[in-house]
Amino acid sequence: MNTTLSRTRQEHPPQLEVTLETQQVSRVGLVDRIALHLGLALITWSRRTHRAESRERRAHQYEQNIARLERERAAERSLRLTVPQR
Repeated sequence: MNTTLSRTRQEHPPQLEVTLETQQVSRVGLVDRIALHLGLALITWSRRTHRAESRERRAHQYEQNIARLERERAAERSLRLTVPQR
């Protein structure tokens, strides 16, 4: 291989020199920041749970789940007992 590589460093893509006078810095005003915080607070407030679930309701759901599991086990047991063996 007779190829020689260039030892100079090149920027890719070439960057233009930017002075401080040409840069524009946009800042968010106080009113805009307050509006943003207020908007986020309203969104989080609207997505909260609207009412707490009562202890009785949770206990009832737990009992329903237990009853459902018992029914499923009984159905599977009766199916296994009635299906002929291979």
